[in-house]
Amino acid sequence: MSKLGLAFGGGGARGLAHIGVLKVLDAEGIEINSITGCSIGALVGGMYAYYGKAKKVEEFILGIIKNPKFLELEIDKFNGKTKKHDKTYFEQFFDYIGMRIKALKSLSSPSYFDDFITKEIYEIIPDVPIENLKINFSSIATDLISGEEINYTKGSLRDAIRASSAIPGIFPPVKLENYLLVDGSASESVPVAKVREIGADRVVAVDVTKCLKVVEHPQNIFEILYRTQDITSFHLSVVRLKEADLVIRPQLNQLTWADYDNAAEIIAAGEIAAKNNLNEIKKLINRNSYLLEIEHFIKKMKGESYAENNFSN
Repeated sequence: MSKLGLAFGGGGARGLAHIGVLKVLDAEGIEINSITGCSIGALVGGMYAYYGKAKKVEEFILGIIKNPKFLELEIDKFNGKTKKHDKTYFEQFFDYIGMRIKALKSLSSPSYFDDFITKEIYEIIPDVPIENLKINFSSIATDLISGEEINYTKGSLRDAIRASSAIPGIFPPVKLENYLLVDGSASESVPVAKVREIGADRVVAVDVTKCLKVVEHPQNIFEILYRTQDITSFHLSVVRLKEADLVIRPQLNQLTWADYDNAAEIIAAGEIAAKNNLNEIKKLINRNSYLLEIEHFIKKMKGESYAENNFSN
């Protein structure tokens, strides 16, 4: 019997598309053996492994987005869009000043949001052992000290998700064991290989990385940081996704990681993408395991050959 694994990448609000993919798989009665996620992918994947139902995951995460504590973070200010129809000029001006004062204060701390506020937000996530979940699950985090990629397959679900989604500079690093952990996307954009390690023999990757289009010249530090992150994620994804059996790419246009107010649109985009790939998903599930192993071996050999040709000198 085939063991389907899902690899959920990071991307902030864009990663809500993972929920849409899960909703379609649930509706089709497609059984999932394993999920590995990083950043928002860890949150969606972890909660699915906990609940076993996409609809419950959707209700849970939409509840977080509407939670007063989450709204107080005003993450939408990071999307670079102004809402002139909602606020007066002076209200926008004071928002602008307030955000930059907070940014200056954060220069003397490890993150824009402090540890106390962040812990309050994550308390809503169940503090249960990963090894007791209904579906095999793991999440990726990155150790700031060693640069090592850490794949959490056991321990606290809450801690693993918080570490995996600690966006550098935005949320504080998480101290676990001897590690100082930040967002898994810093080292692993879409964790295809890791989901095989926890039981999957065929993998569908959901990539929510922004496409690299020519943009206007960045005008400030935030725009430069966002752009460099997009570039890094894109090129890392290109490499990682070669290991997937099927890649699903929801059409999210230029929505940013901070566009949580577009949650319904993003989830719907995930559903559309999954439906468009449904026949391919079913074919993959029914593929002969031996043929898949041969294909994986060939892909691995091609990858090693590429590495030798490009990095040996």
